Amino acid sequence: MTESLQELLIELEQFGLSNDSAIADRPRRMLNITRDTGEFLSVLARGMNAQRVLEIGTSNGYSTLWLALAAKALKGHVTTVELSDFKLDLAVKNFERSGLFPFITQVHGEAGALLRRSPEFSFDLVFLDSERSEYLGWWPDIKRVIRKGGLLIVDNATSHSAEMAPFVAMVSEDTEFTTCTVPIGNGEFLATRVSP
Repeated sequence: MTESLQELLIELEQFGLSNDSAIADRPRRMLNITRDTGEFLSVLARGMNAQRVLEIGTSNGYSTLWLALAAKALKGHVTTVELSDFKLDLAVKNFERSGLFPFITQVHGEAGALLRRSPEFSFDLVFLDSERSEYLGWWPDIKRVIRKGGLLIVDNATSHSAEMAPFVAMVSEDTEFTTCTVPIGNGEFLATRVSP
């Protein structure tokens, strides 16, 4: 990691914390992952050679940069989808500053629509950090786009465990996936596809 990227990540961490402590309006909060979650995502992506990554919920691009760092090393690519114009504008500036923009495609829109138009088995890794109330409805398409051996990672598995419980139960009961929850950051729910 370059020194300038390290400095940008630290700056974004500090901005996220100060912004979110001062603003109660959820659409204007960054709700970033923790640094250890970012490191975890990057290591997992590299370890499984995830060249095709989908992130649902860009925010200001902090988590995207951790995924793109792995994508650069693997000559892969991250597609990230975000509905908020405000957050997209912040993210694009951060991507330009990072030097990782060539490894990132920003999609402005609703994640469900992107999932519906994505081909079967089109992603190696899907990182889900968005509107938790949508997860159950998105699941059939999330499942369809993850390749065999691919991985789903969902943030907030322990910090919002009650909200996440129906989705976690649904995925855990799917015989095509093996699942676990790891106590990193706000808790990460992992599901790997063991059969098509």
